[in-house]
Amino acid sequence: MASVRFTVTPTKAEDLPGLSDTSPDISSRSTARVRFGSRESVNRSDPLSEASGGLTTSATAAGGGADTPDHSNTDGDGNSKISSVYINNTHGMDDDDFYDRNLALFEEEMDTRPKVSSLLNRLANYTNLTQGAKEHEEAESIGEKKKPGKSPQMGTFMGVYLPCLQNIFGVILFLRLTWVVGSAGVLQGLCIVFICCCCTMLTAISMSAIATNGVVPAGGSYFMISRSLGPEFGGAVGLCFYLGTTFAGAMYILGAIEILLMYIAPDAAIFKAKGLEGEGAAMLNNMRVYGSVCLLLMCLLVFVGVKYVNKLASIFLACVIVSIISIYIGALVSAFKPPNFPVCMLGNRTINGHDLEDNHCGKTILLQIKEPAEREDGNFTFANENSTVGPTLDSSHVPVFVEKTTSLWSRFCQNAELNASCDEYFMHNHFSNIEGIPGLASGIISENLWSSYLSKGDVLEKVSLNSSNVSHPPSTQQPYVFADITTSFTLLVGIFFPSVTGIMAGSNRSGDLKDAQRSIPIGTILAILTTSIVYLTSVVLFGACIDGVVLRDKFGDSVKGNLVVGTLAWPTPWVIVVGSFFSTCGAGLQSLTGAPRLLQAIAKDNIIPFLRVFGHGKANGEPTWALLLTALIAELGILIASLDLVAPILTMFFLMCYLFVNLACALQTLLRTPNWRPRFSYYHWTLSFLGMTICLALMFISSWYYAIVAMVIAGMIYKYIEYHGAEKEWGDGIRGLSLSAARYALLRLEEGPPHTKNWRPQLLVLLKLDEDAHVKSPRLLTFASQLKAGKGLTIVGTVVSGNFLQSYGEALAAEQTLKHLMDKERVKGFCQCIVAQKPREGISHMIQSSGLGGMKPNTVVMGWPHAWRQSEDPQSWKTFINTVRVTTAAHLALLVPKNISLFPSNSEPCTEGYIDVWWIVHDGGMLMLLPFLLRQHKVWRKCGMRIFTVAQMEDNSIQMKKDLATFLYHLRIEAEVEVVEMHDSDISAYTYERTLMMEQRSQMLRQMRLSKSDRDREAQLVKDRNSMLRLTSIGSDDDDDTDGGERDRVVGGGGGNSSEHHRRVQMTWTKEKTSQYRAAHSGCSTPEGFRDMLSIRPDHSNVRRMHTAVKLNEVIVNKSHDARVVLLNMPGPPRNTEGDENYMEFLEVLTEGLERVLLVRGGGSEVITIYS
Repeated sequence: MASVRFTVTPTKAEDLPGLSDTSPDISSRSTARVRFGSRESVNRSDPLSEASGGLTTSATAAGGGADTPDHSNTDGDGNSKISSVYINNTHGMDDDDFYDRNLALFEEEMDTRPKVSSLLNRLANYTNLTQGAKEHEEAESIGEKKKPGKSPQMGTFMGVYLPCLQNIFGVILFLRLTWVVGSAGVLQGLCIVFICCCCTMLTAISMSAIATNGVVPAGGSYFMISRSLGPEFGGAVGLCFYLGTTFAGAMYILGAIEILLMYIAPDAAIFKAKGLEGEGAAMLNNMRVYGSVCLLLMCLLVFVGVKYVNKLASIFLACVIVSIISIYIGALVSAFKPPNFPVCMLGNRTINGHDLEDNHCGKTILLQIKEPAEREDGNFTFANENSTVGPTLDSSHVPVFVEKTTSLWSRFCQNAELNASCDEYFMHNHFSNIEGIPGLASGIISENLWSSYLSKGDVLEKVSLNSSNVSHPPSTQQPYVFADITTSFTLLVGIFFPSVTGIMAGSNRSGDLKDAQRSIPIGTILAILTTSIVYLTSVVLFGACIDGVVLRDKFGDSVKGNLVVGTLAWPTPWVIVVGSFFSTCGAGLQSLTGAPRLLQAIAKDNIIPFLRVFGHGKANGEPTWALLLTALIAELGILIASLDLVAPILTMFFLMCYLFVNLACALQTLLRTPNWRPRFSYYHWTLSFLGMTICLALMFISSWYYAIVAMVIAGMIYKYIEYHGAEKEWGDGIRGLSLSAARYALLRLEEGPPHTKNWRPQLLVLLKLDEDAHVKSPRLLTFASQLKAGKGLTIVGTVVSGNFLQSYGEALAAEQTLKHLMDKERVKGFCQCIVAQKPREGISHMIQSSGLGGMKPNTVVMGWPHAWRQSEDPQSWKTFINTVRVTTAAHLALLVPKNISLFPSNSEPCTEGYIDVWWIVHDGGMLMLLPFLLRQHKVWRKCGMRIFTVAQMEDNSIQMKKDLATFLYHLRIEAEVEVVEMHDSDISAYTYERTLMMEQRSQMLRQMRLSKSDRDREAQLVKDRNSMLRLTSIGSDDDDDTDGGERDRVVGGGGGNSSEHHRRVQMTWTKEKTSQYRAAHSGCSTPEGFRDMLSIRPDHSNVRRMHTAVKLNEVIVNKSHDARVVLLNMPGPPRNTEGDENYMEFLEVLTEGLERVLLVRGGGSEVITIYS
């Protein structure tokens, strides 16, 4: 007994750089020392008892494996080690092998089951993966040298929190949030923001659970979904996420160009509007041109190097933070000193600030002239309408006033004269100025609480202002601020949602994190909480500080083209304008950097064949081709040219991605997968389902048609991967769900036998392989596929002769052959290969054990033994008859296609002809059901169906035909009916002669086999004369059971049979006994024996059976010689095994002259019913 003492010097995980579940790269860094003190108690008389000692080794993990200690005569402490001189080393065991003497029991399996120390050492040398995930393991296996990478050192704040902030905050906050608040009102705005933030928070919880359940390489959400839900879902959702990220890049570029052309450099527009009607079109064209140029520049920057993008990222993030801080400061300052942004109103309608050419918000102005003689526009003042406020005048001058119309007058009237005819609403209402930013203390929030949705072309109105009740529709020629699109709650949800996406930034960087298991959940959830608070408070601040008409003014036309959120900023609107421009450019660069890598990860997984080219890139791994495709797709988004139209598209793709992240977490939790052990424990399947429900609801709320399109795209990708993609086994949750569903269904099926209405043939197809492991009759599988038409259970089985321990590889090869043939014939099912000493035993075992629970085969399909008469080996037809008996005993149906090579293939449809059914005896209705099932397949679809039945002399054939037609009518089967009368006739000389030939042949073959056995025994006796060994058999081998042997077993029966067998096996042969046995058992091996055989008289029962076969065959050939296939009742084998050869002869006679025959034997249960 040996006692081992372990002294472990503990170290913190943080002290080991890279020691985390996501990146356990502790190669060459582990400083923990393990001290092994070994005391071995041995027999006192053992001369080696003094040799035990202590051993101290320093465990270092370096390179590919652990360093093996030097096996000298002394160990590390100077103590002598046990010398191998005293051990018999006859098996060539070297000293290293002896060193593992404690594991000698397992040494033969070390290649497949390594020592725990080796396994742990291999794990210690694990390195973080780059995107694509799989290749590094393959590279490791072929011995590629890995460069020692730097240890990941990024913490939660820099590695997860800030990247998530940068990705979440974006263009929508600066360009559209004020408009969302103005249209939806503060309450509904809060509702929109809250729903979207709840969606991302619940998704982040699910994502944290998945991300902390093992190593998540770069590839982020795609990797998580594909490994949790399988390659089909992973590929579909991965591509959707890729498209979403790509369209996000387009949206950010459009946002940057909108800021540039609207607020920074309006004069840079290439296309100028020729009127109000063409303003929108000109703007879209400008966006397309500048957006394409910007996209090209960004793609070049990404192509040159991602390091430049990463260096700029911190600058862009600083712009975002500064901009948001300036908004909060501006809101607080507005409580004491509101910024001056007057808004001109006509009645309650908002006037476009760009049209105030002379900065006069009024109909007329009064000009004061100092010198009456000089008509100069010198010293004047103006008044709106009737009030005129002038300067202090010198008493020596009498003021002279002239009333002049403003620039607005000419927009509402036919000309600039005071007596011109003007717009009715213009005449009945007055101009006024209101504060665009009343400030935090103004109480304006009470007006902004409720929604104010507009239709396209509506004028922005302030309800609290008085106006005349003139229902005169405004004209687009008038200088109002119009709504450019129709707004609704659902539209605003779709436009706002992209501003909460970006939560995957942390999980995408898991390879760079010091402790990803801890950083990803904390950093992501804190980032979502921060951004949610910012969004919610921004909604309240915007509603409390900015007037409603300004909020609803998307492009700031009422405040002379200023960015609406910029009007609130402190100290100047330019802080927001410049900051938002750079932040949107940065977000666009991040999207154009991430999207190609995501596509490259999908391509490298090789689940979508046509994407393989995008897995290649530059020598350093940069995805060049993927970047090119990303640029082309982003260009499509830029050609749309409208931020409001692009946003709902990427909303759909992101929502679908988040939906499947939640589904993956919920599935793994509910299925209790053994590998599901996340470190993040604050999750629950109900939260995941709630998140999934919100995602689905938001998809249809924001745009039901976009939702359907996104689902159709994902569905098409799913089906493509399912049919053409590479097979991957990632231990995903869908496989687990399939297992659970299959188990549940099987347990339900176990409750009882299927109802007749639900009966369909569940096939067990028995195939035979030749010496080269090729299938002898592949058309059997073709026939099975035509019969099944893709429905129900199909098991394809074969038997490999031999011993399982020696023939396991051969069985695997046979299984692969069957799978290949099943794929070729498009048969959906399972294959089963059994290794047995005798084929008949293997088939019996397969029939007994195939299937599981209620999903067991109920029909066996096997081929007819070809040339069974000429075959020297009787096993082919004996195995066939044995299989017929086994299927009958198991109450299974049996289908035997004869001349299977003549049956049509799947590419040879029958354009005409009949399927003939010869219904001689009723065996459950199989003969009725099979033609119907065959005609479901395209090969047999155009064939008609004829049913023949046989009437005896005492039967009323006319009534039989009527009854059969009625029966088929109730079965809803269309077929021609014919009753064939078989008259009693004398047994013909042909029948008698045929029977006689059959029996003579059987007798002759039996004697020939016995003679051959005797010759073999004599040779064996000569060989073993001196050794006198006991033989294990007296007759032919067990495979060549003679009829005499069969007869002995039948007659002996029970225990007597076993004792007789035992007695026979244990006999010792001598020359005398041999001669006695030959005299007794080889009566026909002499010429006299053959003469006796020729004088045989046929058995009467055999003559009657042959008569039936001959007569039936005549009738069938006469009626069905032109049929495409003939279905026929298969008679059962004789109870007495002596007549097996005669049975084969009867079947041969019965089907003689028919090209294609399907012999059908029912399983003893009804398979068809007339009831619904």
